[in-house]
Amino acid sequence: MRLLDASYRHCRQITRNRARNFYYAFRLLDPARRDSICAIYAFMRHCDDLSDEPGATQDALEHWRAQLTQALSGSFGANPIWPAFHDTAVRYSIPSQYFHDMIDGVSSDLNRTRIETFDELYRYCYQVASVAGLALLHIFGCRAPAALALGEKCGVAFQLTNILRDVAEDAARDRIYLPREDMDRFGVRRLEDSESFHQLLRFEAVRAKAYYAEARALPAMVDPACAASLWALIEIYSRLLGRIEQTGFPVLHRRVRLSSLEKSLILVQAWWKWKSS
Repeated sequence: MRLLDASYRHCRQITRNRARNFYYAFRLLDPARRDSICAIYAFMRHCDDLSDEPGATQDALEHWRAQLTQALSGSFGANPIWPAFHDTAVRYSIPSQYFHDMIDGVSSDLNRTRIETFDELYRYCYQVASVAGLALLHIFGCRAPAALALGEKCGVAFQLTNILRDVAEDAARDRIYLPREDMDRFGVRRLEDSESFHQLLRFEAVRAKAYYAEARALPAMVDPACAASLWALIEIYSRLLGRIEQTGFPVLHRRVRLSSLEKSLILVQAWWKWKSS
C-alpha cells in the first residue's frame, strides 16, 4: 500500500506541474477519481515527453511500450507511475488498446515530416488526445457507445485547439500539423502572418468548434458527481479556442492562454451549474 500511495503522490505532482488546463477541472472530482486521472495523465505525459525530448528514438518508445505491457500485467519497473497506473486501469476496466494507441501516435512524430490530409490529422488527434478522453470517460462512469463516440470527437477538438495554439512551437521542432491539403486550399506556402494563413486557421477553428458543439452533451452522460469536472474541462478548452480567434490568431508570436482567474471562475460556474441540475 505504501508503494501505491507513493505512486499516486508522484502522479499528482506531475499533473500539478504539467497539466495547466486539465488540473483545474480535476479539482472538482472526488479524491479517488482525481488520483486516477492523475495516473492516466502521468502516463500520457511521459509518452509525449519521449517523443519531444532531444535525441528521441523509436527504441525508447518501444521500451516504454514493453514497460506498459508489463505494468498492465502487474509487474512494475523503476518508473514510479506504474503502480498507480495499473491500479487505475484495472479498477475502471480501461481498454489497454487506448494506451498502445497513444504510443503509436507519439511514435509517428518521430518519422512524419508532414500531414497530408485531414483524415490523417484526425487519426493522429485520436491517438494522442481522444484515447485519453476515452480513458477518462471510463473513470467518469460512462461507457455508452454514444458517449464514447462524442468523447472521441471531444478529444479531436482539444487537440485541434492545441495545434492552433502551438503552431510556432511545433514548427520550431519541424512539425507542421496543419494538413497540406488545407494549406493548398488557402494558398499557404509558409507559416507567416497573412490573410490566407489566418483564413486557414479560421477554417480549422470552425472544425474544432463543430466537435465542441457535439461534445456539449457529454457531461449529462457521465456519473453526476463527475459532470461538473467534465463540463469545466470542455469549457476551458473551448474558451481557449475562442480566445485564439478573438485575438486574431497571434499564434506565430505568442502562446495564447486563459488566466488562472478565468479558469477558476469556470470552476465556480461549473460547480453552480451542475449543483443545481
